[in-house]
Amino acid sequence: MKQTTIARKIEAVGIGLHKGEPIKLVLEPLDANMGIIVSRTDLGISFKLEPQNVINTQMATVIGNEQGFVSTIEHLLGAIHGYGIDNIKISVDANEVPVMDGSAISFCMLLEEAGIDFLEEPKKIMLLKKELEVVEGSKFVRVSSSLKPKFDYTINFNHPVIGEQRYVFEFSKSNFIKEIARARTFGFLKDLQKLQAQNLALGASLDNAVAIDDTHILNPEGLRFQDEFVRHKILDAIGDLSLLGVSLMADYTAFAGSHDLNHKLTLAIFADEKNYEIVKMDKELVKDYAKVFA
Repeated sequence: MKQTTIARKIEAVGIGLHKGEPIKLVLEPLDANMGIIVSRTDLGISFKLEPQNVINTQMATVIGNEQGFVSTIEHLLGAIHGYGIDNIKISVDANEVPVMDGSAISFCMLLEEAGIDFLEEPKKIMLLKKELEVVEGSKFVRVSSSLKPKFDYTINFNHPVIGEQRYVFEFSKSNFIKEIARARTFGFLKDLQKLQAQNLALGASLDNAVAIDDTHILNPEGLRFQDEFVRHKILDAIGDLSLLGVSLMADYTAFAGSHDLNHKLTLAIFADEKNYEIVKMDKELVKDYAKVFA
């Protein structure tokens, strides 16, 4: 099985979640073995997608350095990983990726429009040699080796609308589009007011997030899934794990996970070369992998 990129350049414009201003997003093909590169066209700088370039995980996954950064990349990365794309250039003219509708489905539509192109080099994947876990109090994220990746995620919010939710997602491209891509980010009205007082979340609206007050969902259309909240957490996790720079063939389990725990998990994987192996696809692996990204 060969590495992939997109077949042609594609552009879109959307609102930034934090600044509330229009942002131009450009996706472009890259050659084999170049990976995923994120570029700030307004600053003329670029970042390679890797854990060492993550500089903040408080409200979103942010990559960058002292020269600049790009925030809220996880939904787009989730879509890119969901489509099994190995090499792509992401360019924005601001410090965040546009939020679109708060899910990954708009990015999926862009990738569909751009098309997928197969390159000459064999695809690489990461295999785990042992189970790895990051624990903080009652919260944890864990990965264990698997050729049929699953995401088993549980959240527990002390809120009448959310409560405890668990979703087990068997990873494949078709399942991603059907079960995960449309799940929107969510936030609490009381937190939004605090953020906007700090000139953050200025672009947040009912068009790009599920908003919740003390007792109700404020969006007139309601939820897209009864358990949309935990499904969105899975979307975040898929995007965060793509920071490994190569497709991870593993089961992922989480309780009350976060961008920060996911980032620490990627660092834990790379902390010791005995934890993993990056291999080129052989015939046996191709059979399993092809099913995942069919």
